[in-house]
Amino acid sequence: INESTQTNEFKGATEETLTNETPHSSECKGAALLSPISKRIFGVFLVLLDVTLLLADLIFNGSKLYIPLVYRSISLAIALFFLMDVVLRVFVEGRQQYFSDLFNVLDTAIIMTPLLVDVVYIFFDIKFLRNIPRWIHLVRLLRLIILIRIFHLIHQKRQLEKLMRRLVSENKRRYTRDGFDLDLTYVTERIIAMSFPSSGRQSFYRNPIEEVVRFLDKKHPNHYRVYNLCSERAYDPKYFHNRVGRIMIDDHNVPTLHEMVVFTKEVNEWMAQDPENIVAIHCKGGKGRTGTMICAFLIASEIFLTAEESLYYFGERRTDKTNSSKFQGVETPSQNRYVGYFAQVKHLYNWNLPPRRILFIKRLIIYSIRGDVCDLKVQIVMEKKVVFSSTSLGNCSILPDIETDRVLIDVFNGPPLYDDVKVQFFSSNLPKYYDNCPFFFWFNTSFIQSNRLYLPRNELDNPHKQKTWKIYPPQFAVEVLFGEK
Repeated sequence: INESTQTNEFKGATEETLTNETPHSSECKGAALLSPISKRIFGVFLVLLDVTLLLADLIFNGSKLYIPLVYRSISLAIALFFLMDVVLRVFVEGRQQYFSDLFNVLDTAIIMTPLLVDVVYIFFDIKFLRNIPRWIHLVRLLRLIILIRIFHLIHQKRQLEKLMRRLVSENKRRYTRDGFDLDLTYVTERIIAMSFPSSGRQSFYRNPIEEVVRFLDKKHPNHYRVYNLCSERAYDPKYFHNRVGRIMIDDHNVPTLHEMVVFTKEVNEWMAQDPENIVAIHCKGGKGRTGTMICAFLIASEIFLTAEESLYYFGERRTDKTNSSKFQGVETPSQNRYVGYFAQVKHLYNWNLPPRRILFIKRLIIYSIRGDVCDLKVQIVMEKKVVFSSTSLGNCSILPDIETDRVLIDVFNGPPLYDDVKVQFFSSNLPKYYDNCPFFFWFNTSFIQSNRLYLPRNELDNPHKQKTWKIYPPQFAVEVLFGEK
């Protein structure tokens, strides 16, 4: 991709895509009032409360004209809540646009009618109405209108689905224009990050695959390619006209360096075929694995030169800060490490894999680990196979050193290690997190310097999370000492 194309693509990411995804400032302020999850849940609760009171009134009062003041007061408060919701929506969307939707007109009528009835019952003397024989039938009709509102709520399945999807996607930037509401972000104008295109029950809280297909076919007909980075789930590639690439990466883990090189070259080739070609990349949540691969391509295409720049940019694009400040970029330390490895592959090895280096682990040192580690176990994984486990007798010694606050693990006759290696630790005295273990990490042997790898707490997978810091103090670290033949 030449330099001018890169510059235009980068500008497109900061101008065109922001226009497509992010509401204008006035809309953002209004949306902040309209869309909080807690408000939506509270609204559903109020409707259910209104239904309960209505049913109680119908059961216990029967055909009596008298309706308890307490019920009417609560009903009035509920109606005022929804009236305020309508007023805010009219203010944000504009009167003409809001009332162009027939459902919005019906919703407003259903809110206003019981509201007026409640006001009449509470603030006016209605005893004279007992002499009007048809009035009781009118009251029943108004109660029926309230029931219609309940059925209207039940038929708002689409709105409830949107609520659930927003709960799951948290504050990831979403595409909410042109009739779409998808957990989908234009990282650049030609690179899309999104969550898994789902079907069945999962489509209730994740991107429905039919909607993703409709979006891509409408916005980029015959010019898109989808990449599924999930090892744990798949779909029929026919949905996307068989333009689907698959890379099997476990959740919260890393691709191999070879997969990163092949992926970036393949995407680069696809982009070069036509200036309108784009890629849509996803894992489950469209964050960790997706961000790792997208950041690699940002470096490969020289939009950014360093891992730090590409990781920061992806996080900024994927995070909707108008909703929450929670970071939605690549957080797992090993994934960050592999983006750094790829930057070296691009700049030092001309986009080719570095020479293979074979190493042996001689000693593992764990610093400042709390609790009883008498049953601490180590497992080494390579090429998706366990090549070493300390459960085997006589292959290692584990020695706690209380004076230096360390645990020394000497490995005897360890297997030869090359390329991508995963080391994970197990103990019944330590809580398990991602990957069903207390802590783990990945490395590539070609990038080990001076036969030593030192990883502080923030560079270890699981202990990097703040929720684990009561167990792993700031001094917690793992050091690996290697040998060569």
